[in-house]
Amino acid sequence: MKLASLKGGRDGRLVVVSNDLAWFTEAHHIAPTLQAAMDQWAGCEPALRGLAESLELGAVPKERFHEHQAASPLPRAFQWADGSAYVNHVALVRQARGAKVPESFQTDPLIYQGGSDGFLAPRDPISLGDPAWDLDLEGEIAVVVGDVPQGANRQQALAAIRLVMLCNDVSLRGLILGELEKGFGFFQSKPASAFSPVAVTPNDLSGWKDGKLSGALLVELNGKLLGEADAGVDMTFDFGTLIAHAAKTRALSAGSIIGSGTVSNRGPDGGPGKPVAEGGVGYSCLAEIRTIETISAGEPKTPFLAIGDTVRIEMRDAKRHSIFGAIEQTVIAA
Repeated sequence: MKLASLKGGRDGRLVVVSNDLAWFTEAHHIAPTLQAAMDQWAGCEPALRGLAESLELGAVPKERFHEHQAASPLPRAFQWADGSAYVNHVALVRQARGAKVPESFQTDPLIYQGGSDGFLAPRDPISLGDPAWDLDLEGEIAVVVGDVPQGANRQQALAAIRLVMLCNDVSLRGLILGELEKGFGFFQSKPASAFSPVAVTPNDLSGWKDGKLSGALLVELNGKLLGEADAGVDMTFDFGTLIAHAAKTRALSAGSIIGSGTVSNRGPDGGPGKPVAEGGVGYSCLAEIRTIETISAGEPKTPFLAIGDTVRIEMRDAKRHSIFGAIEQTVIAA
C-alpha cells in the first residue's frame, strides 16, 4: 500500500496511490491526514488497504498522481530522529575533520533529534542563505512508527514500523563542526529535510527484511549518477535497533519518523568505496566523495551544492519502476 499527502494546509490531504504511482484516490472518508491515520492505525489501516485494492481494480474514482503536487508524506511530524546506522559513513565524515571513530560507535547507535515542525516537499527547492555554509545532500531511508512504549525491545520496535520512505537530510557542513565543538549537537546545520512523494507499508516492499531495506538508492547530481549504494548492505544497526535505542528513556508517539542516516557502502576490500566512474557504487552525500578525494589526492575537488544544482534521490524495483517516487530538488538563493 502506498500513501501520500497532497499539498494543502499544514498537514496535507491523505490519498492512496496506485502501485505504479500513476493514480490516486481520496482517503478523507477514512482519515483526513496521514497523522490522523497514524493515530488510529488499527482501524484505518484495513480500510486504507481495502481502498488501495479497489484503486488497483479501478473500482473507485481516481485522478492522475503528479509527484510535484505531493508534500512529504508527513508535512510535519511530532518527532524526527535521525540515526547514523552506516558506520562507514560516520568513519569517512569524521576522518575528513580529523576525528577518530570511538569503538562504541560499532555497538551503540548514534541519533540526533532534528527539526520536525515542517519538512520540504519532495519537489520543493532547497533555499541556501550563504554558499559558505557548504550545502550537502544526504540520501537516506526513513520509517514512520506507531506508538512505541518506553523501553521497547527490538522486536517490539520492528512491529511498530508502519511506513517506509526515502529522505534527503539536508546538511550544512560548514556549520556542523562549529556546533559540535560547542558540545550541544546540531541545530543551525540541519535545516528542513525532504521525504519521498509516497510512503509504503513494509510488507509491500520486496526488499524489506529484518528491519532493513535492500536495493540501490539512486542519488543523482545534475543528471549524473553520484551513488547507487545498496541500503541493505553495511547497515550496522537495523531500524528495530535504532527505534529501540530512541525509545530507551521515552515513549515515541505515533507518527514519529526515524531515519537511517546516509546510506553508505564499503569497497569490496573493506575500505572506502569508489566513485561510480571507477566501477564503485559511489556515494549518497558529497562529504564522502570529498573525503575520498582528500585521502587520494590530498584535497577535495568536488564542490558542495551551489545555486542551480539539482539533486535527485530514488529507488527502483527489479523492473526499474520507481517505488517511492523521486525527491528532486534544485538549490535556490534564500
